[in-house]
Amino acid sequence: MFWPPPSLNLRLYLRFSFFITSILLEVLLSSFSHIKAILFDMDGTLRHNRPSYQETFFNIATRLGAPITDETHYQAKRWLHYYWAKSGELLSDQRVYADDSKAFWTNHARLLLSALGCTPDLAAAWAPKAFQMMNDEFKPQDWVPPDVHVTLEKLRAANYRLAVLSNRSRPFQEQMENLGLAPYFEFALHAGEAEAWKPEPQVFQRAVERLGCPPAETLYVGDNYFADVVGARRASLVPVLIDPEGLFPEADCAVIQGVGDLPELLRNGKNLSDQ
Repeated sequence: MFWPPPSLNLRLYLRFSFFITSILLEVLLSSFSHIKAILFDMDGTLRHNRPSYQETFFNIATRLGAPITDETHYQAKRWLHYYWAKSGELLSDQRVYADDSKAFWTNHARLLLSALGCTPDLAAAWAPKAFQMMNDEFKPQDWVPPDVHVTLEKLRAANYRLAVLSNRSRPFQEQMENLGLAPYFEFALHAGEAEAWKPEPQVFQRAVERLGCPPAETLYVGDNYFADVVGARRASLVPVLIDPEGLFPEADCAVIQGVGDLPELLRNGKNLSDQ
């Protein structure tokens, strides 16, 4: 019903994977010396919700009585990344609930409650209530971390070409202007315009074609391993994952805590390539 199966001890498996993938990082860093352009994801990377969707939902699930543990909490966060990365489940749900937004989000609540450890019957029973509580309580504000503007200034001063590539279906230029982000970027491409969604390689290819920069010389920075890293690699871009909570210790790419860590990562990559 959802990925990953709740019976797996994910932390154990993923921490083991971390030791294997970490030895590749020096090799990965060496490719940064060739980077000429940087594409950024928008939501969860440059712009955040405060409070976040998951923070609000998990609070509601706790109040409903969901048997949340550290393991299911961790698993549910990974599931959210997986589901929204154009998963088979998402595509199926979009077809089934194409004309019924309320039914879609009620079903989403059921799936997320299941990921948090609820039994199928309990998840189905609580889903309508969780949906209504989210509808009443989730009133997020846009938030841009302070280091984002500082970092973008540094990258622009270093002559990197900058653009935004988002999985949104509609334009968001006005929002970028309101947040003071627009001046840093040559363009902002949304998946609806490209008629392809991450992790499909076509949407990344459309972005690099517009930049006029080879994929191997283009960095893609995002917070969703399944959409951003997998998709960027399929299109031959160089991926960097933002993972402050350590949700993806198995990530086979460079990993940073936030956008503010990007300049140092690029400097270290150049230093490694000169050795």
